[in-house]
Amino acid sequence: TTTTELPFFLIAYWTKTPHSLIMKRLVACYTLALPMAAVAFSTPSMMGRRSFLKMAFDSSKPSNMFEGPAPLLKERDACGVGFIANTQSGDEFGTHAVLTQGLSALSCMEHRGACGGDGVSGDGAGVMTQIPWKLFQEFTSDKCPQPGVGMCFLPRNEERRKQVMQMMEDVCRQNELDFVGWRKVPVNSNVLGDMAREAQPSIWQFFVKAPERLSDDVDRDGFERTLYLVRRRFGVERKLRGLVWDDDELYVASFSSRTIVYKGMVQSHVLPLFYEDLQNPDYTTKFCIYHRRFSTNTNPRWPLAQPMRVVGHNGEINTLLGNVNWIKAREASKGIASGTDLVDYAATENIVTMCNTQDIPSVLEPVVDLDRSDSANLDSVFELMCKSRHRAPCALMALVPTAHQGSPDLKNNPEIVDFYKFHGGLLEAWDGPALLVFSDGKSIGASLDRNGLRPGRYSITNDGTVYMMSETGVIPDLDESTIVEKGRLGPGQMINVDLQSGEFKNNIAIKSEIASRHPYGEWMAKERKDVGQLEFPAERLYNDETTTFAQATFGWGLEDIGMQIADMAGSAKETTYSMGDDAPQAVLSERPHVLYNYFKQRFAQVTNPPIDPLREGIVMSLAMTLGKKESIYKVSEKGARLIHLDSPVLNQAEMDRIASFAAPENGGFKQATVSTRYNLKDGPAALETSIDALCDKAVEEVRNGAEILILSDYANDQSILDETTYIPPLAAVGAVHHRLIDEGLRMETGIVIETGSAWSTHHFACLVGYGANAVHPYLALETVKQWHALPKTQKGMDAGKLSKTTVAQAQDNYRQAVEAGLLKILSKMGISLLTSYSGAQIFEAIGIGDNVVEKCFKGTTSRIGGVDFKDIASETIQMRPEAAEAKMKLINYGYYKPVPALGEYHANSSDLAKLLHNAIGLDKTVSAATNRDEAENDGVKPASVANYEIFKKSLQTAPLANIRDLLDFDSDRESISIEEVESVEQIMRRFCTGAMSLGALSREAHETLAIAMNRIGGKSNSGEGGEDVVRGGILNNVDDKGRSPTFPHLAGLKNGDSANSFIHQVASGRFGVTPEFLVTAKQLEIKMAQGAKPGEGGQLPGPKVSEYIAGLRASTPGVTLISPPPHHDIYSIEDLAQLIHDLHAVNEKAGVSVKLVSSIGIGTVACGVAKADADLIQISGGDGGTGASPLSSIKHAGGPWELGLAEAHSALMNNGLRDRVTIRVDGGIRTGRDVAIAAMLGAEEYGFGTIAMIAEGCIMARVCHLNTCPVGVTSQREELRKKFPGTPEHVVNFFHFVGEEVRELMAHLGYSKFEDLIGRADLLKESKDQKDRVAKTKGIELAPFFSGIPNTAQDRGFLRATMDNGVKVPKEENVHINKFSSDLDREIVADEDIRKVIADNEGETVAIFPIKNTDRSTCAMLAGDIARAHGNKGFKGQITVQFDGSAGQSFGAFVLPGLNVRLTGEANDYVGKGMHGGEVVVVPDASAGFVAAESSIVGNACLYGATGGDFHANGRTGERFGVRNSGAFAVAEGGGDHCCEYMTGGVVVMLGSVGRNVGAGMTGGIGYFYDEDGSFRDNVNMEIVKVQRVQTAEGEAQLKHMIERHYEKTGSEKAEEILNNWDEDLGKFWQVYPPSEANKKTVVADATCETLRVSASFPDGEMCFLPTGGTLSPAQTARCAD
Repeated sequence: TTTTELPFFLIAYWTKTPHSLIMKRLVACYTLALPMAAVAFSTPSMMGRRSFLKMAFDSSKPSNMFEGPAPLLKERDACGVGFIANTQSGDEFGTHAVLTQGLSALSCMEHRGACGGDGVSGDGAGVMTQIPWKLFQEFTSDKCPQPGVGMCFLPRNEERRKQVMQMMEDVCRQNELDFVGWRKVPVNSNVLGDMAREAQPSIWQFFVKAPERLSDDVDRDGFERTLYLVRRRFGVERKLRGLVWDDDELYVASFSSRTIVYKGMVQSHVLPLFYEDLQNPDYTTKFCIYHRRFSTNTNPRWPLAQPMRVVGHNGEINTLLGNVNWIKAREASKGIASGTDLVDYAATENIVTMCNTQDIPSVLEPVVDLDRSDSANLDSVFELMCKSRHRAPCALMALVPTAHQGSPDLKNNPEIVDFYKFHGGLLEAWDGPALLVFSDGKSIGASLDRNGLRPGRYSITNDGTVYMMSETGVIPDLDESTIVEKGRLGPGQMINVDLQSGEFKNNIAIKSEIASRHPYGEWMAKERKDVGQLEFPAERLYNDETTTFAQATFGWGLEDIGMQIADMAGSAKETTYSMGDDAPQAVLSERPHVLYNYFKQRFAQVTNPPIDPLREGIVMSLAMTLGKKESIYKVSEKGARLIHLDSPVLNQAEMDRIASFAAPENGGFKQATVSTRYNLKDGPAALETSIDALCDKAVEEVRNGAEILILSDYANDQSILDETTYIPPLAAVGAVHHRLIDEGLRMETGIVIETGSAWSTHHFACLVGYGANAVHPYLALETVKQWHALPKTQKGMDAGKLSKTTVAQAQDNYRQAVEAGLLKILSKMGISLLTSYSGAQIFEAIGIGDNVVEKCFKGTTSRIGGVDFKDIASETIQMRPEAAEAKMKLINYGYYKPVPALGEYHANSSDLAKLLHNAIGLDKTVSAATNRDEAENDGVKPASVANYEIFKKSLQTAPLANIRDLLDFDSDRESISIEEVESVEQIMRRFCTGAMSLGALSREAHETLAIAMNRIGGKSNSGEGGEDVVRGGILNNVDDKGRSPTFPHLAGLKNGDSANSFIHQVASGRFGVTPEFLVTAKQLEIKMAQGAKPGEGGQLPGPKVSEYIAGLRASTPGVTLISPPPHHDIYSIEDLAQLIHDLHAVNEKAGVSVKLVSSIGIGTVACGVAKADADLIQISGGDGGTGASPLSSIKHAGGPWELGLAEAHSALMNNGLRDRVTIRVDGGIRTGRDVAIAAMLGAEEYGFGTIAMIAEGCIMARVCHLNTCPVGVTSQREELRKKFPGTPEHVVNFFHFVGEEVRELMAHLGYSKFEDLIGRADLLKESKDQKDRVAKTKGIELAPFFSGIPNTAQDRGFLRATMDNGVKVPKEENVHINKFSSDLDREIVADEDIRKVIADNEGETVAIFPIKNTDRSTCAMLAGDIARAHGNKGFKGQITVQFDGSAGQSFGAFVLPGLNVRLTGEANDYVGKGMHGGEVVVVPDASAGFVAAESSIVGNACLYGATGGDFHANGRTGERFGVRNSGAFAVAEGGGDHCCEYMTGGVVVMLGSVGRNVGAGMTGGIGYFYDEDGSFRDNVNMEIVKVQRVQTAEGEAQLKHMIERHYEKTGSEKAEEILNNWDEDLGKFWQVYPPSEANKKTVVADATCETLRVSASFPDGEMCFLPTGGTLSPAQTARCAD
């Protein structure tokens, strides 16, 4: 084409000619941008009426939609778990009572599980116990009193079953296990649900005698090993005999002479009804592990129920892919002969300690397999370690280590720290939220993950029984007077019970005992080498010209230096940006991209939580090791011989130090450097052959003893840069890593990448994620030196605009920024340790071809195909200065900020904004700051259909940007007249605006969107941050100029308008979440993730936190607000279910939506959300907008919504859950075409974000994070807000145009009802014309993915909700309601006296109720009723509700002024969640035999998001007490880690010890902490807060009043003791406060504050404030304990 204005793509044409001629033969090829209008429709001729519709996508081959690791794509789970151990009662075989209590506890955790699609079949429940020998007497004898017992699931088909049983008998006899016999387990199948019954296996037990050769094996360890190995032999022999069938399987639940497992796909209470053995009094045991499962899948699989063979796991292993890869690497490193003895004691010990059968599958089944669940894989490795030389607690300590670095709790136990350091070098942690209960038959115990993201409580009675459980109160008949201790598992803690002696060992006792078995400290002092962090050299590698040339060849652009390097080197922080990612996917881009850009970071959502690198970095580590790793199963001194790195980011000095360790006298760590460069003249085909050669060379070097392998693309000088190109380092490390695994060599060496192609945090994450142990970013560090020397940089330092730094400090700043970015990337996946992230491949590839994946990124999911090696090579060469005609200067590619004409295409641009403004009649020059009052119709011009067509055409002819741009319509019917199509008003009701917070947006922008959406019947969203109560009403005071005194800053109003957002968002910061906010919503949205930065919390820069915004958010003006990641009350799927339960309780009429972000595996997550009783699931694309976010998060996290939506819709359909939920989609939706495609892929509602902002005046200045928006859309500055040009009419005009465009499409496709398009992916096809527009898209194949969408042309039932009676109703008419767990709440709100006090708004009443742990969200309904009637603070009556027993989760949630709640007993997690006023008091039973101040009485995350009220707990709290408290006054008697985290107001008093990280992120409020042993200061996070003794009389008065009130409310012995010794004990209190409290009289004597607040009690202000030096009046004294 001769048209130079059209998009172009540079194709490098290589020939095998000398270098001097190569560049002359580069040809710039331009491709014509085909107008999308020309290819938008292609209706096929109607070839007669078909009885069924065939998919437009080729479905002849299996879809890859759900291909990949089963734990990621097919099923995830969480659960309730616990154990009971009593070694004192009964004889050597225990008692039946232990089992009975275990089954009772299991039933009391039913709410932590879920049911299958039939609503009856459970996701799984089970128990592990000691073998009940009395029950099995007929199979025992004097010679064999305790045979091996197998519990197995066999094929249902009798003939198949006989064959399998014969095989098992043969294998046993071949290995000298004399077969005693079979026992068919008595079951009652009538109690099962239909789905469970259809999948029910035939369940049998078998018994074998110990081999004669093991007659002297007194401890039976050799026998246990033989049983273990024979069990793994079954699978191999079964395959050899051809006994593998798809619908029938063999699963051995347990095979041991010590333990047995009974489990199945049943609900908790059904388990003993199904297994009749469990009701038999002869079933006796000393212990019982119980487990109830919540699965995201509804297709029952009996083997997935738990407990497993040694572990009951509540959690998710976030690092599973890496853990499995590393275990396989170990297995491949050594081998055993096929005839190995599986009986001999020494031989079996050798097998399990050397652990390798992976490479000889004819011997034993693999230890790990990605077709198994994460729990099953963890169980397999844990079991193997127990069978080797590890005791069970030791194995778990190594697999799931605690955060030992700098832990105050381990100060006096260096042996424990040494244990963790030693094993941390050998074994990658199985990282993720986990409560693990375990038993090898010798001991039983439990351990919690390092972050404490699961609840774990225990009680010990006076007869020595230990009860450990996910929730307290699960043993209903437990006599409180017999309990001598109540405790909880803290982060990384463990408890253990010796089943022989009955000894209970706490965390320190058991770990010290284990750690003292070997001199780990001595070994490391002798063998380990530490690199440390050394000074950065100032010397330059290249001159400026060569540096720039090198930068260009590696793909650097001007933005990378001007934005990323400048921010990272200048301020040690990653660049913050806004507006989301509207650039094309790398595979669709017309510009060359580095290989990293084809990979999207995965992140945690729902089934496991992200963690917090900002405030909880104490549990994280970037330390890595280099060198040969010894066996993890056989501990020895050689295991300490490693090189230790504090950081994976190395400078030249550190590289030199590593090189020095090669000397024999300095460790003798042999090293080898292999170049990754190859000759340009060899052409693009040389990339693949060069990778093969690189791998061959790497294998050779490692075989020759290289313990450190350096893969380097460093060029010594310009001539090498001129003549060579390089293998992209990501491809190099991935290929070498997997080749070494395949060769059994990966554990023999550490890999260092020395590269010029790594500068962004995402680059480092990719390199480490695909196998690198460390990275030397020589060119990035060279660029920092270059940047530092620039005159502009030096002038900025001189002017004070940049911090003054030396060149070494600038490089150190850069490293700090990379490290902080790596921590953030790890944390968004819930991973704490970089060693666990290394090789874990936690990415999804978008646009990488299968051949590249197989060679370089084996195991990574790439679902739409994409570039091959030649494409990658060509793209690499296009970045060279000669190819790009850059003439020795860097190009501004415009990947982040648009560069008009020359840079990367951006869908949202100022030009697009102008076109849309012309269409909807918006003039940005008309505003309150100019002439709006004089302008006709407030300056709103008539909407122009012609201009909207121009706007639409600009998008249709634009470059490719999204996957949907490759799709085309393929209708199955003739077109119809548009008059036959449903109205635009009906269609617009499906439209929503994005969750943009008030704070990110100005009041004008936020309220205008809400009013516009209410006008069209759509849905606006409050976003995170609350909403002014003034917006709840209907306007009736609008004058003829469209002005209202209620909203004087808005124009174009009408009587009848409402500014109340339809959707009120509940996000992790809980900003503005009050009872009134919740009850005034029509829908409540739980923000699990945000498209622009999934896995991270929200961010509002300090300048945008105005007085008004701070008031809504109960925070401090001017202080930056960073929300925590969603983990404080959403640890897992069952915790999300609890939050959904809370919201359904407080507002039964509002549906609950859950916002997810597109990523591989979202389908199974969506299934879990549906089973958790959500009403709507929102799928957000990774290109969603944001007010402020780290740049790498905007660009590299979150996938296209086309993939996520299709996967979620398909998974829900496949699991029979689609009719339970509505699906909404958002992320870059701009036109009616986008809406139609989203509908066909399964969405029923459609969200508009950035484009809706443009419709009210946004001009895409992209300065949202700076508070300088020139048109006042995203600014809180008054002078800028006055420039806001938008009105509701503008927004309505836009949505009307989109709705009409949808109608036109429907008419063309021949459809009159919009809902008939939903889920109709058969009406879509791949567009060849669109694919041909860009050369590198030729490898894309959409059919393999999209053909997996179920064909719903005939089955349209999913569009209606199915009621309990089977009747189908529109989904909007059906809101899920809480079941039995809200029965107590319903009883409370039905109380006549309570109802009268609420109705009259006066009077007092007291009600008393018993409570149990299955009663959840208690009082939330009552709080909702009060808030609906009287708002947050208008209730004048007084209701007191008293409870006795063990309360379930979220006790006292959302209580508000006038509602006092008292519990005698104990409570679980989330007590006082979101409380706004009133009072919550928790005291132990009067007969309790334990010391209250030393025992746990409430669980984790209490007072999360509290905005007011008084809280008193006569006992200790769990982790995360008072997180995001912004107004509650609380007293407790000790707590766990992270107390007062993110607190912005209120007062917390702790009368006992607390854990680590006190006050992290605390920006408001005050804490008082009693410190008896002088350890408190070590536990404070000093980043923000200051710590001092109580300095002022006001501070003393506040503290003393609160303790006195606590004593009066609870009778606390601890409070009484402190008050009786006040003068002395006052000096033991520390006061913790942030800068915002520094001017309070409670903190400093010369402050100006005149009032002293000692309580949050309402309703009267007099109750809250006491004038300094004043006294209470008699009336006050009579009414208030204060």
